[in-house]
Amino acid sequence: MSSKHYIMSCFPYNSSSTQSVRRTSMTRTRPTPLLPSRILPAVFAALIVTSPATAQQRLSLDQYMDIESVSNPQISPDGARIVYTKGWIDKRNDRRESALWMMNADGSRTRHLVDGGGGRWSPDGTRILYTASGDPGGSQLYVRWMDAEGLSTQITRLENGPSNPRWSPDGEWIAFTSRVSDRADFAGVDLPDRPDGAQWEREPKVVERPAYKRDGIGYVDTGWTHVFVVPADGGTPRQLTDGDWNHSSIQWSPDGTEIYFTSFRHEDADRPEHWQESEIYAVSVGSGEIRQLTSRRGPDGSPVPSPDGALIAYTGIDAHDDTYRNVRIHVMNRDGSGSRVISGDYDRQVGPMTWAPDGGGLYFNVSRDGYRQLHFVSLERGVSMLTSGEHLFAMSSFSDDGVAVGTISSAHEPGDIYRFNLTHPEAVTRLTDVNSDVLGHVTLGEVEEVWYESTDDFRIQGWIVKPPDFDPSREYPMMLVIHGGPHAMYNGGFNFAFQEHAANEYVVLYTNPRGSTGYGTEFANAINHDYPGADFPDLMNGVDEMLERGYVDEENVFVYGCSGGGILTSYIVGNTDRFRAASANCPIVNWISAMGTSDAISYFRTFEKPFWEDPAEWIDRSSIFYVGNVTTPTMFLTGEMDIRTPMPQTEEMYQALQYLGVPTVMVRFQGEWHGTSRRPSNFLRTQLYLRKWFEKWGSHKDPMTTDQGGR
Repeated sequence: MSSKHYIMSCFPYNSSSTQSVRRTSMTRTRPTPLLPSRILPAVFAALIVTSPATAQQRLSLDQYMDIESVSNPQISPDGARIVYTKGWIDKRNDRRESALWMMNADGSRTRHLVDGGGGRWSPDGTRILYTASGDPGGSQLYVRWMDAEGLSTQITRLENGPSNPRWSPDGEWIAFTSRVSDRADFAGVDLPDRPDGAQWEREPKVVERPAYKRDGIGYVDTGWTHVFVVPADGGTPRQLTDGDWNHSSIQWSPDGTEIYFTSFRHEDADRPEHWQESEIYAVSVGSGEIRQLTSRRGPDGSPVPSPDGALIAYTGIDAHDDTYRNVRIHVMNRDGSGSRVISGDYDRQVGPMTWAPDGGGLYFNVSRDGYRQLHFVSLERGVSMLTSGEHLFAMSSFSDDGVAVGTISSAHEPGDIYRFNLTHPEAVTRLTDVNSDVLGHVTLGEVEEVWYESTDDFRIQGWIVKPPDFDPSREYPMMLVIHGGPHAMYNGGFNFAFQEHAANEYVVLYTNPRGSTGYGTEFANAINHDYPGADFPDLMNGVDEMLERGYVDEENVFVYGCSGGGILTSYIVGNTDRFRAASANCPIVNWISAMGTSDAISYFRTFEKPFWEDPAEWIDRSSIFYVGNVTTPTMFLTGEMDIRTPMPQTEEMYQALQYLGVPTVMVRFQGEWHGTSRRPSNFLRTQLYLRKWFEKWGSHKDPMTTDQGGR
């Protein structure tokens, strides 16, 4: 979850099938969304639909440890070879690992190159830049020569690892960003002389900045991220930017004289009131001179220069007070003049952009309406969608002659690498099949897309995962699963967790209530100053939709979610008693206390007034103040190192339920920041604890289990 948005998902509701909700939803209107095409091209159907006829067993939990991933395929400039990252789980050390693999452009001669990831071809195709562990520790930059010897050279030896590495156009330099440590202005006091041999405690950490910690990292009060260049053959990195600001999204100019980046180089830049401010700058590689290219209130970023260097495309939008707005695509001249919007009224998220070889527009991937498709924005004609279908289509790179590679995944396919031509992106050729050895003999549950009506004329998309050998005449226990964010989007792609629950005889419903992205700004912003709560009816109407189908046991309906989903779950149990049991994972339950313990100081912006001016809204949207209504047995799963939704939030709700005598349990995950699945073994535990809790309080008899290990 980005700290620039707040958290995950919740809702207020009144339905004849539940008790009255103690909260009133605001009235909203919204045009009914057009459904995207659901016709899967024949070439996709032949390639990515798994036939159940040859399957022999159900998915088991231990198979999670055998699933592999492929990502970031990069085709060489001449279109002959593809390098990509393969990921897997190191079972012995309980962690995820990756390595670079290579194959010919037709998928032949697949072979391992080196351990690491993030491979990028040099402009002339003779070398590959990648990251891997190295001295003095952590991630470092390496270059591998793609000749017969295949030697690799460690390029950097940094205390703080590099990020966003980029080849210069001539292949002589590599640009990257890295954190530069500094010391707080107020730090340091002179102690009396210590006795010889005395072992005194270390100096305290002095905190001065508003944003002084970050989930997954910890204490980050000192230090700033700057732009560097280093010779491609190795050497001493040279710092190009300075000051107490962070710099990101770097891109070389085509002539190699400048590097474009995103920052906000103004006084008090990290103050909460500037949380959405950013501008685009250029730094001279030779002199270090910095010039500002954009200047307005609001976020401008992600600069991408055209092939001839005359234009710079970027994303941006005027400053606003909403919790969510989709950005627009702009272009400007190299000197920052002549800025104009080229995306028209296009209103969806914009992924990373890549210029077409002829400079006529840019390609980008978009997660929309529950799937992901390739799009193109023309300099003159706006945005067009180039692919369609029930899949997650993501282009990664293309060669000089327009041969492109990317990944495609679908409901029963975790994802593989495909090749296609930019002129006909719908005609794809599959190049890998990394999980057929694990899933080829497994019967997966059917995944059914559903749309249903909710309050305020909103139409909600969701998916149902059914147990294998589904019998519509039976009644199954059901899990409602709620996503985080809340500005995020569930999709129709492969989900091991949901499939594994279904293999254990649960029907799983997951939906995109209002606040979700992928359906336009109005839909995502419909929870503005009303979260959790505004999305409550969308979730409850989804449960009603399932009960009307006749195969869900109304007495055994369960709910869980993490982060924003945990927020909503904790809110739900205080506003309805229709669920047999619940698990509120990594939640925020008290927005007032969360402001002093979470790393997301921008939560303030989701409220109309600070709590010291008017606490009413803060109380109304905090689950802890509904705790007296809770009768649902509720479990909490939270990482002990969590800074985004800190453990004290879980403890507040847990201790209140203990005081009230409501059945509850708190599971404190070790080795976890935000979420409970950073470690592969903790993913297994999460699955098992969820079902153990639901089976403890449910009345469903003799649930099927395929669990193995996980202790």
